[in-house]
Amino acid sequence: MTDIFAQVIQDWSSFYLDPWFWSFPAATLFLSVGVFLGLALPYTWLAWAEPEWIKKYKIQDKAMPIAKYFWPSLGRLLVNNLVLAALLVLTWPLLKLSGIHQGDMPAWYIVIAQLIFFVFLDDFLYYWMHRYFHENTWLMRHVHSVHHRVRNTCAINGNYMHWFEFSATAGLMLLGPILLESHIYVVYIWVIMRQYEAVDGHAGFDIPWNPAHWLPVYEGPVYHDYHHARFKGNYAGALPYLDRFMGNTYVKGYLEYRETRKQGYPPLEIAKQQNRESRAPRPVTKVKD
Repeated sequence: MTDIFAQVIQDWSSFYLDPWFWSFPAATLFLSVGVFLGLALPYTWLAWAEPEWIKKYKIQDKAMPIAKYFWPSLGRLLVNNLVLAALLVLTWPLLKLSGIHQGDMPAWYIVIAQLIFFVFLDDFLYYWMHRYFHENTWLMRHVHSVHHRVRNTCAINGNYMHWFEFSATAGLMLLGPILLESHIYVVYIWVIMRQYEAVDGHAGFDIPWNPAHWLPVYEGPVYHDYHHARFKGNYAGALPYLDRFMGNTYVKGYLEYRETRKQGYPPLEIAKQQNRESRAPRPVTKVKD
């Protein structure tokens, strides 16, 4: 026991001298931040400039609060990643024991299979974590409410959240690679995919040529945008099938949007129609004496 404790102390005290620390947790953290900013900033600029051609693809019929939340989103990104960096240092003795490695790269089909597993595992676990954040009053009020301050999101808001939620989400992301003892390059690819999802899910536009539409089970930014707009439901990260099998927790109006979109109506027109219907007076039922 003494030897184990001494080894843990040595790993903590000399983590910055270990090349594997910089190749694994440090590199994934830097890659995550760089990819997120590289994708989110251009998309956010597009939302701010809002050229005429993109307006019809807006998912919500209201202005995005870009100016209000741009710098706070960058501030949260900085603080959250500093907290995560500290947690990675604290857990380094355990992470070092994981099977993630720099050995021979597996065959391409194994890489694809692992990435698919990561997507489904991460989304399944995120569904339950996210749903619990909503159903637990304390977590909703003190943690998850931070992310829900933005009701009409743009890409830069993808990591605007409480540090605890950010760290928990990052932990779920690493669980799949740890379970499968993946190659570090596969982990890098998965981090890029996950940050693309964070950006795309908060983009605020349903653009038909979005490459995410090529994925058969992914609905793009519409799915998560309805969650922000309506506050409850659509709890998964990206895969809407979970709401069907876990208690029919779809956001009201989301399935209607999908069907209407297939008929060729642009997103903004659908949003306007749904707003008109929500504001329409309900018929009064006369009750007999």
